[in-house]
Amino acid sequence: MDPFGDEPSPVSIEYEPVSVKDVLVEMKDTAELLIDLSYSAVLHRNEDLAREVLRLERRMDVLEMRARMGLLMASRNPGDAEQLAPVLGIVAATGTISDAAGDIAKIVLEEMGLPEAMRAALPEAAGVLVRGVVDADSPYADRTLQDIDLESETGVRVIALRRGGRRLSSDEPSGSGGAGDEDWLLNPGPTTTIAPDDVAFLRGPDAAIEGVYETLTGSPYEGPAVETPDVDDLERAVDTIVHMKNLSELAIDLAYSSVLFDSEGLAEEVRNLEVEVDAMQSRFEAWTLRAAGDAPDPVALRGLIRLGTSTEVISDAALDLSEGVFREIEVHPVVEMAVGESDEIIARIEVESGSALDGTTIAAGVPETEPTMSVIAIRRPDEGWLLVGDADAEIREGDVLISKGTRTAAEAFEELAVATVR
Repeated sequence: MDPFGDEPSPVSIEYEPVSVKDVLVEMKDTAELLIDLSYSAVLHRNEDLAREVLRLERRMDVLEMRARMGLLMASRNPGDAEQLAPVLGIVAATGTISDAAGDIAKIVLEEMGLPEAMRAALPEAAGVLVRGVVDADSPYADRTLQDIDLESETGVRVIALRRGGRRLSSDEPSGSGGAGDEDWLLNPGPTTTIAPDDVAFLRGPDAAIEGVYETLTGSPYEGPAVETPDVDDLERAVDTIVHMKNLSELAIDLAYSSVLFDSEGLAEEVRNLEVEVDAMQSRFEAWTLRAAGDAPDPVALRGLIRLGTSTEVISDAALDLSEGVFREIEVHPVVEMAVGESDEIIARIEVESGSALDGTTIAAGVPETEPTMSVIAIRRPDEGWLLVGDADAEIREGDVLISKGTRTAAEAFEELAVATVR
């Protein structure tokens, strides 16, 4: 029996000529949004976001089937089969990520046990992600994001828009409706127009979300109630979950890049991240079991176990994405086109003693020696992973830096990591 109401019948899918590259791009973007929405739904106890996750999960099922059909039609000889086999693995791994995100969302919708004070313990750095329907009288309606200049003015960013389809109200079963009559704008840019009745997904600081939400929807923003923690050391548990989520997202980003650039070094970092998330999940489970002995209601921690397990599944799927690299199978052109749409690349470098980077500082992710590259993570041999983000850090000898930037900037950055012979 479906706890949310009658699930819609599976959408009938027939083969039609489609761009496999476009489908893979949409699957990648959808997976990234699914992770963001699902964790936000749990950490902020937001049922509307959880329902949107299930809509996206159903959409991903359709994309996965279309990708399989297209790849099967593209295989004409043993050489094609060898190159396309890892691509099928990428499709399957992306589907696994989608399923895991759906399981996380169901923690909220199934009213699975969670400590009531999750929101109170949520780190401010995690920011807020909210969902709102654009009111026809909103000053933002029928204007482009560039015209509104929302992010510069408020710090709030529109991370996605859902257009068309029926609205999903808070009291409507999440199994209702379909995904075939709606469009998702997963990477809205400056020229994207916000239309009346769009479902907008906003991310930004607590202080700014309230005003932007009210301007967008015409309704006051009602944040989650903050309650007194009912489990000791809950802040540490939530910090761990947020860190596991961030590491898993980084692993997925690195996995796609390892495929694009056929980089065994990046693939190896995915493996390192997967090992780290496994270890964190094991420690988190042990903490949950210990906390259950002292909690007024041990069942209230059941959702935390689901959250930790699903996060570990996502990191495992990231490793599966890199399988073709580990097996030294040449990247199929369709994957190269799909993952390589961005001008940005991800680079991995190891800092040598005496190099220009050794001892330099990073402010807001940018090293003082190279303002065109942004360091997103550091793997430190004696400390593990450090996610830089907006934090300041000092680069040390032996650090493995994961950075983003243009190909030209990445090559110059790599030279800075090499010791200068005097």
